[in-house]
Amino acid sequence: MARITTTTLRDKKAKNEKITMLTSYDYSTAVMVDQAGIDMILVGDSLGNVVLGYENTLAVTMEDMIHHTKAVTRATSNCLVVGDMPFLSYHVSTQEAVRNAGRFLKEAGAQAIKLEGGTERVDTVKAILDAQIPVMGHIGLTPQSVNQLGGFKVQGKDLDTARKMIEDARAMDEAGVFALVLECVPTLLAKRITEEVSCPTIGIGAGHYCDGQVLVINDMLGMFSGHIPKFVKKFANLQPLIIAALKDYKKEVETGTFPGEEHGFTIKDDVLERLY
Repeated sequence: MARITTTTLRDKKAKNEKITMLTSYDYSTAVMVDQAGIDMILVGDSLGNVVLGYENTLAVTMEDMIHHTKAVTRATSNCLVVGDMPFLSYHVSTQEAVRNAGRFLKEAGAQAIKLEGGTERVDTVKAILDAQIPVMGHIGLTPQSVNQLGGFKVQGKDLDTARKMIEDARAMDEAGVFALVLECVPTLLAKRITEEVSCPTIGIGAGHYCDGQVLVINDMLGMFSGHIPKFVKKFANLQPLIIAALKDYKKEVETGTFPGEEHGFTIKDDVLERLY
């Protein structure tokens, strides 16, 4: 199976075929996502919350992102891997943005990058694209702007913000992004945007009219004990199963049940005798 490309995704939109995307942050998880046939993996800066234990994504660094993206790309042969540009990696200057975006491809082996923002990011997106680096956009609830937005809440519910979001979507599409994440956007506004832009839209809390969907894998597998957003569906609830297995391990070690004879290795009697 050939690796998914940005062209594949545009063809899917043209054919009205839904696109699948999940986050992944490590080798073993990415292997499973790749084998499941998911179209894209986002190595998201959400690793700050679910892997590194930060309160939000703002503390995530480029070194964090490169480290985890390397692990994911080593695990995949089918998925399109997208590296998430962390806070302040593309805000200071266009030159720095291009350099950091390039690191995801050159050092980490990703096929594309994602960054947040609308009209204010057009010049940055164009510069990164000029460097032959595919860009995914992200509008709506943009977690790196959580302090400016006043918290994690649905965006585009009033006329002014809805119009601004449509303007942002058009600007990103015209700039040349290959896909556009819509996060925490009213369903019918997301439908309007999806119909207006030529690139695929990837929804997370944006309803069923988007061209595709993305979720944080730890949320949808029920492995994360923190706050779970309304838009998440748990396709499994693994945390209780994992904790139960860990408790069984503890019990068997303490009682001497594990390891058993079948878990050990043999040595020849004559070798053993010569040790004494």
